[in-house]
Amino acid sequence: MLSRVFSFVASEPGVRLDRYAAEKCPELSRTQAQGLITNGLVTVNDHPAKARLKLDVGDRVRITLPPPPGPLLPEAIPLDILYQDDDLLVIDKPVGLTVHPAPGHQSHTLVNAILAYVPDLPESDSLRPGIVHRLDKDASGVMVVAKNSRTQLDLIGQFKARSVAKAYLVLVKGRLTPDDGVIEAPIGRDIRNRKRMAVVAEGEGRDACTHYHVIRHLEDYTLLEIRPETGRTHQIRVHLSAIGYPVVGDRVYGAKSDPLPRLFLHACRLGFKLPSTGEYVEFTSNLPPDLERVLEDIG
Repeated sequence: MLSRVFSFVASEPGVRLDRYAAEKCPELSRTQAQGLITNGLVTVNDHPAKARLKLDVGDRVRITLPPPPGPLLPEAIPLDILYQDDDLLVIDKPVGLTVHPAPGHQSHTLVNAILAYVPDLPESDSLRPGIVHRLDKDASGVMVVAKNSRTQLDLIGQFKARSVAKAYLVLVKGRLTPDDGVIEAPIGRDIRNRKRMAVVAEGEGRDACTHYHVIRHLEDYTLLEIRPETGRTHQIRVHLSAIGYPVVGDRVYGAKSDPLPRLFLHACRLGFKLPSTGEYVEFTSNLPPDLERVLEDIG
């Protein structure tokens, strides 16, 4: 099925774009309309716009609805399972595996793999059953997946409350000083490229906070432990690039000439409370061999 495109001309001034889009397309909730706007699928006078934009009479609004997803199918993709019980699964995600399907990309994702282990994953989101957080496709490391709706809601609540302990091993270009620091800068869509995120002006994005600790310097590189306090899209990569120390292997926010074939970003530790008992548990993942070899070659 193809995408559907709707065009309207605003006849009433002062209506917010997200509200207008939801009113004109009844199948959309306001939240769904905001998602389409964020992804550049709603334009005003042929230009991307923000959800809070207030329309003028005569503004031309174009709404593109992507085709609905097909059914998700289980796939026998090997997974490194660190822990599982009746409620959840903790896995060590390999590099190259996308976490969940998206329009036009319905197969060979972590969700497809998990469906082979847990056929009745909760379906609060048709493309993200059981998913409570994400790792970039080119990142690796510890993730937790819910096996039922109660656990999914509990874990999502822990992430929103910022009570989940997350740590990453990251190699950046340059000798970062001082040894400990905090990067606080709001993150939003890059107005020049809607597929990228960027540090934006106060009030233009969502607050984001990243703590870092220098593990060691290796020539003109620095190995860091990163502890993000928030969980914005591409947060670690955007924040480090913004202060002049891009993640090695980052083709989007770093140097395109970087020789490393993949992102040097590994989720090494994840701690949370088991929804069933309230017990705090922590899981770790060693640096993969390919990234270990990078450190050996540099140092």
